[in-house]
Amino acid sequence: MIKHIVMWKLKNKDDASQVKQRLEALDGVIPSLRYLEVGIDINGTEAAADVVLITEFEDEAGLDAYQAHPEHQAVLPFMKSVVAARTVVDFVAP
Repeated sequence: MIKHIVMWKLKNKDDASQVKQRLEALDGVIPSLRYLEVGIDINGTEAAADVVLITEFEDEAGLDAYQAHPEHQAVLPFMKSVVAARTVVDFVAP
């Protein structure tokens, strides 16, 4: 299993709910996406990310298919317009 975790710092924290809504709309739409969870930070400290995405795929090919999928690609322009910084990690999970 591959886990794909992305954390974003937003230009405006007020956009967090819309980010969550758009990302959650991908659930059930992209065949290779096995699990999707989106969280909005409650910490509020400067070091914290504003939004986190946790996804799971059967393998790297599934992650690649997700990233290339038209529905995922359609979300990217919006994300680029509201994101100040992005951190990502992809890893093999047991």
